[in-house]
Amino acid sequence: MTVNISSLYQELSERVIAAGSSGQPLILKGGSSKQFYGRNVAGEIIDLRPCSGIIAYEPTELVITAYAGTPLREIENLLSERGQMLPFEPPGFGDNATLGGTVACGLSGPRRPYAGAVRDYVLGIKCLTGKGEILTFGGQVMKNVAGYDVSRLMTGALGTLGIILEVSIKVLPLSEFDIALTRKTDFTAALSDMNAWAGKSLSLSAACYHDGQLDIRLSGKKAAVAAARKILAMEESEAGLDYWRQLREHQLSFFNNNKPLWRLSVPSTTGAMDLAGDWLVDWGGAQRWLRTDEPVDKIRRVTAQAGGHATLFRGGDHDGEVFQPLTPALMKLHLRLKQVFDPDRILNRGRMYHNC
Repeated sequence: MTVNISSLYQELSERVIAAGSSGQPLILKGGSSKQFYGRNVAGEIIDLRPCSGIIAYEPTELVITAYAGTPLREIENLLSERGQMLPFEPPGFGDNATLGGTVACGLSGPRRPYAGAVRDYVLGIKCLTGKGEILTFGGQVMKNVAGYDVSRLMTGALGTLGIILEVSIKVLPLSEFDIALTRKTDFTAALSDMNAWAGKSLSLSAACYHDGQLDIRLSGKKAAVAAARKILAMEESEAGLDYWRQLREHQLSFFNNNKPLWRLSVPSTTGAMDLAGDWLVDWGGAQRWLRTDEPVDKIRRVTAQAGGHATLFRGGDHDGEVFQPLTPALMKLHLRLKQVFDPDRILNRGRMYHNC
């Protein structure tokens, strides 16, 4: 069934305006694959899945534009057919993931430290603000602009600044060759190696450590990958490249645990942290997954002392603060932005921070 996008946008705008007048909070819903992420919220659901489809795809220009409700898998399959990919390797956490949810959550996969994050590839966004206004920011080419880069501002905002309607994304060619390598080692040696390799031309596209095992992925021209493998002298992994898909989608046995799962973002050179639990170190040391029952205050304190921030990803208390509390200055800026885009605070109210 063909959807009249203009009519759909008009309907969405009217619902937002009505919600603002009544003070009724709205919950933005796509495929619900990441509904667990962020604080628990209440309100009237707006289903964005009807807003679906590819608007434009120019393989030679390395850009694709699609409606926010378009399934992520549909986009990835189309790109793969043309030998291209989303470089930030976004996790779907299920087959129902959508492009809008991918951008709104701002999550990237194992390739992130070596290729860039979601916001690095968002070229333009059309969104519906909490005032019922449809605004367009950016375009289909990378360019410098004065003032806020609103397209990137919407990335990772969890829908609290606006309803994402359309997105233009920069894509890249698929690697000519990929290989997964592994070796047994300890944490200190693994951390040292991952940081040393990151500064060299070794075709590195992923690096992870867990339970005495260092895993890496090399991607690029076959000759370059072969040369890097010779230098690293590591064994080919029996799990193969599927290991990295399972890591991205949280399908490894590490994630099959009832304890709260924390996502810690710290400098990649950070050593062992004084927190008990089961650790998985991704992004060459910069992203650390922790399964633990340690007190929330201790987790945040230890992470802040390391120069990072901690997010309660799954499990635990999602009625409380899930993200690292902002400093007063950053919270003031956060509230000013919220006031500009959603003055009645109706869009995903409280998803990031209490009552905003």
